[in-house]
Amino acid sequence: TEDYQLLTSLLLIFLFQQSSLRLQAKAKVSMSRFEPSSFISYEKLQSNVDIVRKRLNRPLTLSEKIVYGHLDDPHNQEIDRGRTYLRLRPDRVAMQDATAQMAMLQFISSGLPRVAVPSTIHCDHLIEAQIGGAKDLARAKEVNQEVYNFLSSAGAKYGVGFWKPGSGIIHQIILENYAYPGVMLIGTDSHTPNGGGLGGICIGVGGADAVDVMAGIPWELKCPKVIGVKLTGTLSGWTSPKDVILKVAGILTVKGGTGAIVEYHGPGVDSISCTGMATICNMGAEIGATTSVFPYNHRMRTYLEKTGRAGIAAVADEYSDLLVPDQGCEYDQIIELNLDELKPHINGPFTPDLAHPVSEVGAAAQKNGWPLEVKVGLIGSCTNSSYEDMGRAASVAKQALDKGLKCKAQFTVTPGSEQIRATIERDGYSKILGDVGGVVLANACGPCIGQWDRRDVKKGEKNTIVTSFNRNFTARNDANPATHAFVTSPEIVTALAIAGTLNFNPETDYLTAPNGEKFKLEPPNGDELPSKDFDPGQDTYQHPPADGSSLKVNVNPQSNRLQLLEPFDKWSGNDLENMQVLIKVKGKCTTDHISAAGPWLKFRGHLDNISNNMLIGAVNSENDAVNKIKNHLTGEYGGVPDVARHYKSMLHWSPGIWEGDVTYSAPQPDFLISSETNLKKQGLLPLTFNNPSDYDKIRPDDKISIRGLKSFAPGKPLTAVLKHSDGTEETLQLNHSFNETQIQWFQAGSALNRMKEMQH
Repeated sequence: TEDYQLLTSLLLIFLFQQSSLRLQAKAKVSMSRFEPSSFISYEKLQSNVDIVRKRLNRPLTLSEKIVYGHLDDPHNQEIDRGRTYLRLRPDRVAMQDATAQMAMLQFISSGLPRVAVPSTIHCDHLIEAQIGGAKDLARAKEVNQEVYNFLSSAGAKYGVGFWKPGSGIIHQIILENYAYPGVMLIGTDSHTPNGGGLGGICIGVGGADAVDVMAGIPWELKCPKVIGVKLTGTLSGWTSPKDVILKVAGILTVKGGTGAIVEYHGPGVDSISCTGMATICNMGAEIGATTSVFPYNHRMRTYLEKTGRAGIAAVADEYSDLLVPDQGCEYDQIIELNLDELKPHINGPFTPDLAHPVSEVGAAAQKNGWPLEVKVGLIGSCTNSSYEDMGRAASVAKQALDKGLKCKAQFTVTPGSEQIRATIERDGYSKILGDVGGVVLANACGPCIGQWDRRDVKKGEKNTIVTSFNRNFTARNDANPATHAFVTSPEIVTALAIAGTLNFNPETDYLTAPNGEKFKLEPPNGDELPSKDFDPGQDTYQHPPADGSSLKVNVNPQSNRLQLLEPFDKWSGNDLENMQVLIKVKGKCTTDHISAAGPWLKFRGHLDNISNNMLIGAVNSENDAVNKIKNHLTGEYGGVPDVARHYKSMLHWSPGIWEGDVTYSAPQPDFLISSETNLKKQGLLPLTFNNPSDYDKIRPDDKISIRGLKSFAPGKPLTAVLKHSDGTEETLQLNHSFNETQIQWFQAGSALNRMKEMQH
């Protein structure tokens, strides 16, 4: 009887606790063990969705529910996919350490005392891969001490959480701590969409967008179109989640998703792990998509529970109808993919949308003269560094080890977070990957973004590497334009590193053991999540104090890494007359061409120094040269930044010319910059040709005038007058996407200037 009474009492206590937790979670869903104050109200999301659904009188896609559910004014917001601008209220902001420098400098100059939404800084970009994890991290802390101190102190003063160097890659940290079904999160990195694997709308933005949200200002986004990808069948064998996005990239190309959210749905979704869905969403950035998202399911629930967020999972279950698409919703485009028929893929070289089945890449390499020998295999990065990824790679490596084989190629392993590093070390994966020849790098971006001090080949030496990363544009990983980089899954990377050649298909081909035995690798396997729960590893998080107003943030005026900002000049009120063309770009012009990463990341907090990187990777149409343009004031050739600086210094004193009134143009505006809105926020004037062929009419020595600015209005084109050196003139129509608010940014000189005007 006493035992029965004791059990009854314990049960009642347990039920009371669960009920209490459930009620608390329903009102305010705790977002992280580190930030209990941040939460979302699903009731608010549901209320906004109900308002919009009634207004539009149609079923909504999942992405529409989450996006429209975060509208600043759901009753009156004009909603038209691909046309109108939405004013949104994101739930939180995340910044990586390279972009956080400028964002925090801008926030400081706004004069506001504290961020208005939960925000975090993640130190992952400034750690260079050279020797191995511990030594590389120690060197990075020494080299970047000034920047880390600035970000840490600025975070503490203005209420921003700070993830110290060694914590892990921003997107993995977000998945483990901050993403959840229905969240809207913006991050100052193009692979922020990784969080779509946990059912959130997570969008990569420029630093100026982050400043707006941190300042409590509604954030503007052009109402996205929606591309539906219907998945049927089941993933199995050597086929992995990475192959889904590699196949989709081959279908849509690097710009096929521009202006759209890619929304995955269908019965095939349930065969993909939560971190696998994150991999697919992460690399959606490579097709130009605004973001990608998966519907809430049991795989997400399990991941939330394993990462200490069972309360969120419980409430998400109650609101599950809100976190999946409505029956009968319509997509702007639909792609169908049968996972039963999907084969392992490898994409590249030089572009992430050149898709090949692994079984065919060897023949393609021989046909095209790509080096067959694999020099280095690299696994990890924000795209593929989950526990499951590491487990599947280790299962391949162990098969080779059991037969006495090691990698023929060099092999590197990048854990996505300190939690992943500690857990794979505890569970033996690290030892297996090390024994097969792998070097475990720091928990950081490393070679994926060009932070790789590679020394096994000389610059200009033709060679092949295979990675589980996301991007493989020319020279991105190692600054060598002759490196042929291929993107695939971690398990295929491991197999190719063991074989040492692209001409190897693990589904059909045999390896030879040292004793002469021929053997075939079995398909990889790996647990989705650790059976013993995650080992959190070292505590690398700094929570901001409740009141940081008394703290100071110091920036040395002599620093070459950090520079306090001076406000940009306001618009003069006149048209832009007789501007000199800086460069006319030939071919593809990506963010890597405009402002490459790698060693330049250290200047992201110094506007003057980072400008030395501007367009140095772009091809000049006049001479097919890189970083060699004509200075039309002197007649001599020089680098793009050098000529721009000379124009700025000379034109400042010329009548009728604004300081810095130089322009550049590129043939493919989709590639001009990752965020057109970010350009507008800096007070710039992004324009497109009404007739794309008009681009060919511009000559490198033209003087260009932009007319119509005195009557600048939404939907009203501007005019460009080209004055050629032979005395002839041409007039072109230029289109823009400015709305009323964005025109005010231009007139004020920047969005930040406009923000200050509104405070007075």
